[in-house]
Amino acid sequence: MKHYPVRPEAIAALDPMARRVTQQAATEPPGTGAYLHHHEPGIYVDIVSGEPLFASSDKFDSGCGWPSFSRPIESGRIQEQRDASHGMIRTEVRSADADSHLGHVFDDGPPERGGLRYCINSASLRFIPRADMAAQGYEDYLPLVEDQ
Repeated sequence: MKHYPVRPEAIAALDPMARRVTQQAATEPPGTGAYLHHHEPGIYVDIVSGEPLFASSDKFDSGCGWPSFSRPIESGRIQEQRDASHGMIRTEVRSADADSHLGHVFDDGPPERGGLRYCINSASLRFIPRADMAAQGYEDYLPLVEDQ
């Protein structure tokens, strides 16, 4: 599996919300993320490293206020850890290579898709449209993305 190193210039270029989310484990306000109602075919990558995280074909509308995915694009791209903040126990998800905070995973996703809901902050992601995937080095993931 290809590794995607942290790019210091990418961290320096983050807007304040993306910096708080990815580097300080903050959460963007519900209903405000750029990718919440985004339905274009492509992949979502870590905004810091470019590591591929989720495919548009695994995105669904959960009604939770954040983009939701049924699974990561590839096993090993997401790290999970216990999160006991805010008076509750949750499972935090972080990108494997950049260690960016992405959001949380819950077991209330669509049963026909495996039952998981990866609830992800838009601020932690960058979208690569299907038409640009090969040019940007993500051609191996084209079979995972639906056609227009």
